[in-house]
Amino acid sequence: MSGELYRELRSALLGDEPVVLATVTSVEGAARGHTALAAKLVVRPDGRCLGTLGDEELDRIATRDALAALDRGVMVTRHYGPHGEARRAEVAVFIEVFAPPARLIVFGAVDFTRALVEVGKVLGFAVTVCDPRPVFATKARFPLADEVVVEWPDRYMDRIGPELGPRDAVCVLTHDTKFDVPAILGTLRTRAGYLGAMGSRRTHEQRWLRLLEAGADEAELNERLMSPIGLDIGARTPEETAVAICAEIVAVRTGRAEGFVTPLRRGAGAIHRS
Repeated sequence: MSGELYRELRSALLGDEPVVLATVTSVEGAARGHTALAAKLVVRPDGRCLGTLGDEELDRIATRDALAALDRGVMVTRHYGPHGEARRAEVAVFIEVFAPPARLIVFGAVDFTRALVEVGKVLGFAVTVCDPRPVFATKARFPLADEVVVEWPDRYMDRIGPELGPRDAVCVLTHDTKFDVPAILGTLRTRAGYLGAMGSRRTHEQRWLRLLEAGADEAELNERLMSPIGLDIGARTPEETAVAICAEIVAVRTGRAEGFVTPLRRGAGAIHRS
């Protein structure tokens, strides 16, 4: 790696800034005249690049794929033709993502929140607890949370919403319309990859009507809102419920929420079976 590329990557890592390093790991056939083994390209989230893989069009396509990988927080190997052509394999490029931890935002400083914070930390999330009630939203109650914020959900989302992306998750545990409706509406305006809300089926139905009355789009609610929250694993305790929620977050992230384990929102009848 050249000194300039090294300094760019080092600066991003020390500043805890997202960055992607694309490296040619294999070159075959005619591609040898266009790129070289170990050629590198550093890609920033805004699309700025430093370095080259040896071909302008290959750089453009690899940059596109690097930004997509950064969005999802995954490391992948992509195969291209000499000029970045799809469905060819002369050039293999390893796309290495360096990104800060994904965020888990929990609205509601309730009994289940502590367990969700703990499981979220095990999964590597940077966890924020947000509740407008200062008597409940304290660091003493949630010592493992990276941040405890005393603020109304909609105001908090207005402030940090633009920072959220597909890797991030929002869980609304309040099941109180004056808190959870603003939290859900605020999250729907973001790119957060997961949005779940706690409550019984009756609570869900009442909240759904309140959301529609507040201007939410029904199609978007059907697509994005996981409610009742969590996978149907028979969870009862706060700890078990936290596992069910985090399992659903992982399933949504990996595209296996539907058909792997049935989400509670797809079932019928009582949530807790005797």
